[in-house]
This record gives sequence, C-alpha cells and structure tokens, in this order.
Amino acid sequence: MTDFSETDFSQITDRRGTDCEKWDAMQALYGVDPADGIAMWVADMDFAAAPPVLAQLEAMTRHGILGYPARGQHAEIVAGWMADRHGWQIEPGWITPVHGLVNGIGLCLAAFCPADAAVAVMAPVYHAFGRVVEAAGRRLAEWPLSIGSDGRYHMDLARWEAELQGDERVLILCSPHNPGGRVWTAGELAQLGAFCRRHDLLILSDEIHHDLVFAPHRHTVFPLADAGCSERLVMLTSASKAFNLAGAHLGHVIVEDEKLRRQFRSVCGGLGMSPSAFGLRLTEAAYGKGAGWLDQLLGVLDSNRQQLEARLSALPGVQVMPGEATYLAWVHFADTGLSEADLLERVERQARIAANHGRSFGLGGAGWLRFNFALPPAQLETALSRLEAAFADLQ
Repeated sequence: MTDFSETDFSQITDRRGTDCEKWDAMQALYGVDPADGIAMWVADMDFAAAPPVLAQLEAMTRHGILGYPARGQHAEIVAGWMADRHGWQIEPGWITPVHGLVNGIGLCLAAFCPADAAVAVMAPVYHAFGRVVEAAGRRLAEWPLSIGSDGRYHMDLARWEAELQGDERVLILCSPHNPGGRVWTAGELAQLGAFCRRHDLLILSDEIHHDLVFAPHRHTVFPLADAGCSERLVMLTSASKAFNLAGAHLGHVIVEDEKLRRQFRSVCGGLGMSPSAFGLRLTEAAYGKGAGWLDQLLGVLDSNRQQLEARLSALPGVQVMPGEATYLAWVHFADTGLSEADLLERVERQARIAANHGRSFGLGGAGWLRFNFALPPAQLETALSRLEAAFADLQ
C-alpha cells in the first residue's frame, strides 16, 4: 500500500501529457507551449489531493469492483462538515448530490427559471455562469460590481435597482467571489437578501470557495446572514476546490424549503441523475478526515498570495485586488498604458504564462487577468520572475 501520510506542497508534478486541461490545452487556447510554459488559468491546484482522499481512491481500485454506489452516510458527513467548519446546521435530507456546481446551476435554471425570464449575475464573475445561462436560452443580466476606495468589489444595490427590467427571476451569487476574491460580509449578504425579497428573486448561492478563506476574514454562509430567506434560497457547495477534486465531478445542492427541494429533485429525476461512486467516496474522505490537511494548504496558499500581491503590485501601473479567499488573483493592467494585444504578448509570449483573460468574466473584465497561484512555491517564483522581466521597462 502506498504511503499517503503527508503532502509535500513543494513538489512539482509534471501534469503535461496526462489529458490535463490546465496544461495540455493551454497551447491551443493561449499559444503557450507547455514545454516551458506555466499554466495559471484553470481553477484546479497543482498539489496532490489530501492523503485520506488518495488512500480512499487506492482502496477502491485495489478492491477492483466499481459498481453502483449506495449513498450510505454521505449526506450526514456533508452536514457534519457544514456544522463543524461553518456553524451551519442542516438536515441531511436537504442535500442533493449533482455532477459539480456548474451542472447544479444548469439544473436549477431548468427547475426554477422560466424560458422567458432573465438571470442576473454580479459582474465580472465566473464565466461559466453566463455560458450556462445563455446555453439554457435565458437572458443574462449583468449587474456591475463597484470598486471601493479599499480596492475591493462592493455590491451596488442602488444601481442594480435602477437597471431592473422586470423579467429577472434568479440571481446567481458567487460567495466568495471569483475572480475578485471578496468574502462578502454578513451585513452585505443580509442587504442582498432584502433586495431579493423586494424584487422576488430566487438566490442561487454558489459557495464552492467557502473553505478557502484567509484570516482574518471569515466566510458567512448565506442562511446565517439572512435567516428569513429559505423560501427563495438554493445553496450550492462542493469539496472540489478546497480538496482539489474537480475531476470527481461532485457537488451538493442544499435546499431547506420543501417546495423548492421537491421541484429541483423532479428535474433531476427526469434526467436520470445519480452521483458517481468516486465523487461520493472521495468527498467523504475529504470531509471526514481532511481538515488538518486543509489547514496546511491554506498556509501555503496564503504565503503564495502574499508573494504574488507584493511583487505584481510593485510593477508600475499594475494593481492586484486584495485577496480574501480563493487561490485566484485578479490583476488590473489598464493603468500600464499597454494595449490588450501588448499586454497578452508580454504575459503569454515573453513570460510564457497562460492566465485567464479578463473579458471572459463579462462586464468590467477588460484590462484584467486572473492568475491561479495554487502552485508549488518554486514554480510560482519562476512565474513571478518571468512577469517582472516581461514588464521591467514600465516607468
């Protein structure tokens, strides 16, 4: 049996040639050759999964029979994590497993959003939201976030109220925010809940990054900020980001309101949805035995975050939005005076780094790039040194 007693977060693992989207697709999309390029775009980590997760995976493959899984104590384990880590007491019966949270968003649109209705997002935001909304034939309403004097995103409720067109039925909340790394305060969430009640909006709260928060910030799950929102709230959570399980494709749609829950499960049943054995068992290992590993990971990520923010912010005309959560840095280059073509030439050709283009995150994304810093520290050092060299001539 392999020894999975600890994770070496300094180890650089070659993911090239393994059918890994992050590394094997970056040349086609960004023109960055993986032979000497560095992938900083797709939101998964270049760290091995937690030892309990790998041990569980080995045990499953060693057994050799990969049949239909029973749910067992899965929902109870998820509920226990939410209680222990977030102070959120939920009933196991509220939980429905789905094939990841993008899948969960799509199912929610089918269940709750009429074909002639609009879905609002707080832009710029995770690009998959808009992609799924438009593929589902719903109108996408982009409500812009504002940047405060603290350099962070803030909700502009007055502006959103003025921009309402009357066909909005659903608001997708990204909490913590991707790509901006904001941890919304309980007060902000309560104000948003009141706004949604005034305008009869269902809230889809995607909280996939809620376990990746840096001290002194603290994530507040939406129901703890607005206790009266249950009849219009659908929570979406997953272990996939915090425990690097994206390939297991498992998330949870958690619905307290019985009517909403029945409506959602009717859609899932009509599509023959059921979770995979790998997603169930690996999530259970992560939530059941992975808390200590996660705490270690957060220390590595926070150190990486501070390195990136300090060094890129020192470049003339470059601002890094202060990160409070996630392993994604949102970096603004508009004040460098560079054209978008020149910016991408420097990042992708000179520095040989693949980062997400800001425009893909929608309204307000122009002039920004998103960098994934969940890399072994030595690899991050190489990336930062390359970026510093690529922008060394800025005055």
